[in-house]
Amino acid sequence: MKTEKRLNIFEKYLTLWVLLCIAGGILLGKIAPGIAIKLDAMSVYQVSIPIAICLFFMMYPIMVKIDFSEVVKAAKTPKPVAMTLIVNWAIKPFTMYLFAYIFLGVLFRKFLPGTEIIKSGQEVELWRSYISGAILLGIAPCTAMVLMWSYLAKGNDGLTLVMVAINSLTMLFLYAPLGGFLLGVNAMPIPWQTILVSVGIYVALPLFAGYFSRKWIIQSKGLDWFNEKFIHFLTPVSTVALLVTLILLFSFKGEIIVRNPLTIFWIAIPLFIQTIFIYSIGYFLFARWLKLSYEDAAPASMIGASNHFEVAIATATMLFGLSSGAALATVVGVLIEVPVMLMLVSVSKKYRNIFQIAS
Repeated sequence: MKTEKRLNIFEKYLTLWVLLCIAGGILLGKIAPGIAIKLDAMSVYQVSIPIAICLFFMMYPIMVKIDFSEVVKAAKTPKPVAMTLIVNWAIKPFTMYLFAYIFLGVLFRKFLPGTEIIKSGQEVELWRSYISGAILLGIAPCTAMVLMWSYLAKGNDGLTLVMVAINSLTMLFLYAPLGGFLLGVNAMPIPWQTILVSVGIYVALPLFAGYFSRKWIIQSKGLDWFNEKFIHFLTPVSTVALLVTLILLFSFKGEIIVRNPLTIFWIAIPLFIQTIFIYSIGYFLFARWLKLSYEDAAPASMIGASNHFEVAIATATMLFGLSSGAALATVVGVLIEVPVMLMLVSVSKKYRNIFQIAS
């Protein structure tokens, strides 16, 4: 069993720091939009370089702690991997469409009046654009950030890494067909470069850096020095990088959020329900039915609940335009992602006793 460690001040009050950083980012984007615009313009294939740097420092401390012999063991346990693939690709896209249509297309439709001209020149009703953005979120399972959620939940980091790799590869093949089917378009452009660059920067680069630096440090200084000195020094780095990432993200999108407070509220409701629903069927239904350990059940459930919002935002921008309703809906996904996932981390830890605990 993993030994319990006392939470540092960042981890203990993480929800508070997250909310303060979201507010700070929105405020920065409002009072100093020029800075946010310049930083946002620093991108490669719509992958933000400042965000990529922050995410590297968020992921590296997690990657360097992974004993890669555990990754090999995790690859030999197919049940949690099969569970996350089924939830992510056979259930999640369709329930996202269902919830988005029920709330945005029926219940809240009278609160979302108007039309817009999208990138193709076609005029569409705004509520349909918001549903399109929700769909793009639903077909983009989380990659990098789920490593953070698994780490905070004290899950199996090796298994999480295996699931991230498999879902990243699966997304390359299924993202366009599922998106095309659910959006009802004949040919949906897939942001190949965005997916490849984001997976490379957010996952592959910190993975290789973590693997080789861990190997070199242990050979040079020994395992005790690595665990007691190096890891202790790195402990707050992931959390600080997460908080800086949030400030940057919301400084980029703060003006959009400030201009559309009520619309964001309506969009957030089906996204929130979808997140809770997908997590619940994974954690409380499939994981228990498959008799997974807690360390496997937590990340296997959370990888489906969270979204790869960078890819969703990039695709919405490519298809419908930066100022479209679809792009706004993907930004709302960012807005609720971190607070809701932190809540689910707490739920996972609270109910961990319903699973066996790995020794």
